[in-house]
Amino acid sequence: MADKSTMSVADILAAARKADQKGDAPPATEAPAPEPASAPETAAAPPAAAPPKKAAAGGARPSVADMMAMARGEKGAAPAAPAEKTAPKPAAKPAAAAAKKESPVAKSAPADTQSILTAARGGAKPGPMTKAEASAKAPATPDAKKAKAKEAIVVPPMPVRPDYAKPPAQRSKAEQVAERRAFLFGMSALTVGFSSLAVTATAWTLGTARFMFPNIVRLPALRFAVGKPTEFSPGQVDERFKAQYGVWIVNAEYNGEQQIFALKSVCTHLGCTPNWLEAEQKYKCPCHGSGFYKDGINFEGPAPRPLERYAVSIASDGNVMVDKSRIFQEEMGQWKDPSCYVPA
Repeated sequence: MADKSTMSVADILAAARKADQKGDAPPATEAPAPEPASAPETAAAPPAAAPPKKAAAGGARPSVADMMAMARGEKGAAPAAPAEKTAPKPAAKPAAAAAKKESPVAKSAPADTQSILTAARGGAKPGPMTKAEASAKAPATPDAKKAKAKEAIVVPPMPVRPDYAKPPAQRSKAEQVAERRAFLFGMSALTVGFSSLAVTATAWTLGTARFMFPNIVRLPALRFAVGKPTEFSPGQVDERFKAQYGVWIVNAEYNGEQQIFALKSVCTHLGCTPNWLEAEQKYKCPCHGSGFYKDGINFEGPAPRPLERYAVSIASDGNVMVDKSRIFQEEMGQWKDPSCYVPA
């Protein structure tokens, strides 16, 4: 029997299966066939067998078939003697091919990537896809997508057109008249608004122009005529010029002499305007109660001195002229000056 180290794994497996089929009868010895050195080993290494329970006859090492049988759990099978390598070379190749088909090790050989992916997906499972599958599952064209989107969209009904959006042909005559009236009313309101704006702008413009000029107080004239001396009767107090010029024209006696003079209508206490009381024949200040006689001398109240006089004279036309630019005071003895009175 040839040495087992010179046999290939396929030959050893084939010989072990034949020995299992024939029982204890050892196979016919065959001449050993040399294995070409370039032939690759396609079968994987057999799985490791459990250690034998008892040694082979004569103390020899158990064969591969015995180890395979022990691994399968065939306890009652007798160990078969290994086949001798006396078989010719052509007979060994079919045995190796059969071993490849029947060997469980050969079944576990890796398949190609396409087969593994197809078996893993099963047609519906997620995972990587080939170019062919990706092209088969390519999305629909944009036209098909648009068609599906149009089918899915539910178009709402057209809303009812309001009255103001109707064309004029569909409106009644009354509606058209009402629309024109509303338009004219709006235009009139707009006109009023713009007119008010224009008036306001004009007023502001005039006010600004007036602000640019100085504010001048128009005072009455300092010299004015009050009439002929004969117009003033003795004992009379004329109040015609009080409101405009602030003077009383008096025809009264002073120091035994009848005079026509002009009294200033301003109280000498705090500047209030006294009133002539005809029934009482005196000037009475309404502010603090100061009292003055007809000729202007103070006699009651807080007034400290008599009323003041303005200068008077006879003009060329014979009228009495009052000059407010000159003032005469009695406590200073100025009433003796002929410029402050006209003899009556």
